[in-house]
This record gives sequence, C-alpha cells and structure tokens, in this order.
Amino acid sequence: MRDRPHRTAEASGSRPLDGSGRGLLLAEGTASGLIGAVTIALWFLVVDTIRGHPLYTPSLLGAAIFGGRDAITSSEGHVVSPLMVLLFTLTHGLIFITIGQIAARLVRLAERNANYGFGIILFLVFFLSGFFFVSMVFAAELLHALTWPAVLVGNLLAVAAMTIYFGRRHPGFRMLP
Repeated sequence: MRDRPHRTAEASGSRPLDGSGRGLLLAEGTASGLIGAVTIALWFLVVDTIRGHPLYTPSLLGAAIFGGRDAITSSEGHVVSPLMVLLFTLTHGLIFITIGQIAARLVRLAERNANYGFGIILFLVFFLSGFFFVSMVFAAELLHALTWPAVLVGNLLAVAAMTIYFGRRHPGFRMLP
C-alpha cells in the first residue's frame, strides 16, 4: 500500500459536517464558548471592582440559581460567597460552551451556504432577547440590581469576542440576507 499524505478537512479548505470533522467542530465550539464566558466574566469583574464589590455579580446570580427564592432577600445586603461564585462560574461556562457549539455549527452551515449566515444573526438576537425576557420575568430584581445596561454591554462584548474568534478561524465566511 502506498503512503499518501493525509489531507485534513482544514487543509483542503472544506469543513465537513459529517463525523470526520466532529473533533474540530467540538473544539471550535468549546473555544468560542469559553471566549464568550471569560469575556463577560472579566467585564463583570471590572464592573464589580469599580463598584467596590469584586465578584458580587457571580455570587448574586449563583445564590439566585442555587439558593432558591429565599436565598436573596435583598440584593443590597448580599455577601459574596466563594461557593456561589464557583457554582455560577461553572454553570455560566457550560451555558456558553453550549452556545459556542450552536454558533460553530451555524458558522459551518453558513460556509456551505451563505444564506444560513442570516441564521447566525437570528440566533444572536434570539439569545440576547431570550436572556432579557427570562431575566425580566423570573428575576427582575436581579436585573435591576445588576443594571441592565451593564448586562447588555457584557453580552455584546461576549458576542463581539466570539465573532472575532470565528472571523479569524473562517476568513472566507460570507453572509447573504
């Protein structure tokens, strides 16, 4: 049997959606999700530090998620809990990895058919709108405590960081309306 050089999907310029590119797709989705999660975490670390309460946001959100309704009587009297920071950070990371996986698949589809590119925009709008809807319905006090402009800026920064990552990984990406 002759030895032939192995051409990967990456080297040939195509990125298959079948099983041969799953590892690469999984890694790309995970990396983009972690980039988004770290971006928004750093944003809130800066915001919380400027306000004089480092790690306040992940602690408050962790208490809201894992402590139940009675865990937070008032957001103003909340004491930062390292356990809640850790639990929220892990949850936040997993959520963003999931979002990164979806985004990576959408980018791959859009590379094959530029008409799918608009689906990425719809996904981002759905994601951001969904986050604010859920926050307003189930945790209006938390959204008020964190200030929705800071949340919006954090989410936009995460989307921008993930977009830059995908843009560098897929320079030939095109989008049609």
